[in-house]
Amino acid sequence: MTAALSASIDVVRDVEFRLRIALSIGAGRTVALLGPNGAGKSTAVAALAGLIGLDAGHIRLGGRTLDDPDNDTFVPPEDRRVGVVFQDYVLFPHLSALENVSFPLRAAGIPRAAARTTAARWLERTGVGHRAAARPVSLSGGEAQRVALARALVHEPDLVLLDEPLAALDVRSRHDVRHDLAGRLAELAVPCLLVTHDPLEAALLADRLVVLEHGEVVQSGSLADLTRRPRSPWVARLVGTNLYRGTARGSEIIVGDAVLTAIEPPPGPVFAAVPPHAVTVHPSRPTGSARNVWPGTAS
Repeated sequence: MTAALSASIDVVRDVEFRLRIALSIGAGRTVALLGPNGAGKSTAVAALAGLIGLDAGHIRLGGRTLDDPDNDTFVPPEDRRVGVVFQDYVLFPHLSALENVSFPLRAAGIPRAAARTTAARWLERTGVGHRAAARPVSLSGGEAQRVALARALVHEPDLVLLDEPLAALDVRSRHDVRHDLAGRLAELAVPCLLVTHDPLEAALLADRLVVLEHGEVVQSGSLADLTRRPRSPWVARLVGTNLYRGTARGSEIIVGDAVLTAIEPPPGPVFAAVPPHAVTVHPSRPTGSARNVWPGTAS
């Protein structure tokens, strides 16, 4: 039976930062969590993994409550059936790839031979079966990522957390591993949370994007939703568009000393998104349907 994730995460990290985020991820679905450094993405991962406890809220996976401070419930990390791939992979340097992958099974009390057989199967599934005897220092970045993924999945978790899993890879390896990871995620029937700074990575791997800023969700939806209607300057930079905050009045939007013409926006404070491809430069005043035209000097 597959399980969905329902979480209301409230963590006070210090007097200046508080994370408050609600997450719902269905079985077999992937949600990408994006945001600037310090937004609280890794804190969310740590809370779901059980590395830190909630101050309020709850985490439920299927019919099981993993954390609920109001009812004095907290399931430790080793009992959560959560697979995690961290940005730096955190492989044990003194163990081979096979021993790294079999470690969670051995920690759960599975006999050595059975654990190694299962680990070898997962190394084959992630494409690094031929590197079973290699230690992490001799693995390439792509190989280390695949070993870390195999270790996260070897105990068939009920939830997968991927914290910047491709950040340490070069461009070529990232392309190959991203394609491989997309295939692995498609095979899983469990909820997955992907933390990333890359909108392309999020769009290719996730069903929905959630943008976190200052510990709060500022926007969610598809990449197309974020591109069409960015709700913060950071989101606008992420999707490569220009965002202006102004005041709508009739068909005009007042932005500082400038006036933009739009199609009857609702009155009051608004955002105006202007994608770069909508801007053109002409040697003389253009004819046609352009609503916003300004003279200027290029130097």
